[in-house]
Amino acid sequence: MTQGPLTTEAGAPVADNQNSETAGVGGPVLVQDQLLLEKLAHFNRERIPERVVHARGAGAYGTFTVTADVTRYTRAKFLSEVGKQTETFLRFSTVAGNLGAADAVRDPRGFALKFYTEEGNYDLVGNNTPVFFIKDAIKFPDFIHTQKRDPYTGSQEADNVWDFWGLSPESTHQVTWLFGDRGIPASYRHMDGFGSHTFQWNNEAGEVFWVKYHFKTDQGIKCLTQAEANRLAGEDPDSHQRDLREAIERGEYPSWTVGVQIMPAAEAATYRFNPFDLTKVWPHADYPVIEIGKLELNRNPQNVFAEVEQSIFSPAHFVPGIGPSPDKMLQGRLFAYGDAHRYRVGINADHLPVNRPHATEARTNSRDGFLYDGRHAGAKNYEPNSFGGPAQTGRPLWQPVPVTGVTGDQEAPVHAEDNDFVQAGNLYRLMSEEEKERLIANLSGFIAKVSRDDIAERAINNFRQADEDYGKRLEAAVQALRG
Repeated sequence: MTQGPLTTEAGAPVADNQNSETAGVGGPVLVQDQLLLEKLAHFNRERIPERVVHARGAGAYGTFTVTADVTRYTRAKFLSEVGKQTETFLRFSTVAGNLGAADAVRDPRGFALKFYTEEGNYDLVGNNTPVFFIKDAIKFPDFIHTQKRDPYTGSQEADNVWDFWGLSPESTHQVTWLFGDRGIPASYRHMDGFGSHTFQWNNEAGEVFWVKYHFKTDQGIKCLTQAEANRLAGEDPDSHQRDLREAIERGEYPSWTVGVQIMPAAEAATYRFNPFDLTKVWPHADYPVIEIGKLELNRNPQNVFAEVEQSIFSPAHFVPGIGPSPDKMLQGRLFAYGDAHRYRVGINADHLPVNRPHATEARTNSRDGFLYDGRHAGAKNYEPNSFGGPAQTGRPLWQPVPVTGVTGDQEAPVHAEDNDFVQAGNLYRLMSEEEKERLIANLSGFIAKVSRDDIAERAINNFRQADEDYGKRLEAAVQALRG
């Protein structure tokens, strides 16, 4: 069925889309050929700045269904009753690679989930690991600089990576995760997701709870060895994106069982380690995971650029009943993500179909700016006003957190077990002998590329402090590779 004539961006019909307008047969092209200029100018602008991190990604729409009553913990409406469904959009990604990088690489995976709730969009921006490399956002730009291309060589440098990790012992836990068997998922469908940070839930009575989110894959965990990943990355750089798209096309909708760990607010101050430290997990023996819902992906985007590349997520997008915690990494991300999207996509990025609320309407006094669509018509752009404009509710989305002390550049509160190595050692000791062998092989292969002995020795020492056997075996493996 025909869709009508081809037109210009302004809607005028195009007479000839095969030949440029020239001054006579074989003559020079005329500036008055506005179709040619329009097409070339648009083509030159078809790429927006890629994300500095998480540039390489894939996404899909889906549904979140509540399976347990959590109203005693939160007043969020999308969690208000068993069986309630909310539309979602989930973007997966790698962290360090650029837009043209391969999917099958050793790298954390982003797990960014947008809930289109009736109270506004709620963004839960996490990873496929429950922890991260650093605990304070002030270190984030430095950390990412070590993972990206060196400004002099133009390549990722082992010296930079291990120099930073060695000087940042809090990274030991996440590095053990990354170089273990789960460091390279076989696909986006076969990995877990985590909110990673600690968040606040608050109920109708104003009671506060700290929570951590878990998304357990219903497809089962499947991972790649380094050799398998090297082969796949070369043969099919788009392996993870292709797998997700084709599974949904076949009707094999991937799903995750969603759970939360819940800590009453009063227990945080005396817990044995800082519960807001992103480099640590909460042991399940202390706070078991409680199932609350099911996430299913069942619809592919129709245009990857419009719906995946231009999608934006921010941890600052909360809804009533959910809010931030004193996690210093989260606090930094509350600013950084929105700022990145305002630069990358534009000040009106929230107006795009993939980003705007689907179950309610955004009512703000923001106007104009790049790509503003005039949606507010003649409505007043200030508040309060006497013309029926939107007004404040007077009820904050989350409960206030008490603070004391003086301002200044301060470390987080010290708890009894605030040690950078305990949980990394625990993770190592949970591994089977075969898993340990693969972990040592993955780590030693990378550390052996470091050019300076002091950087390599310092990196190895962090693992030795986590577990004596861990460090001893790693040292021997690196020495064997370095001769």
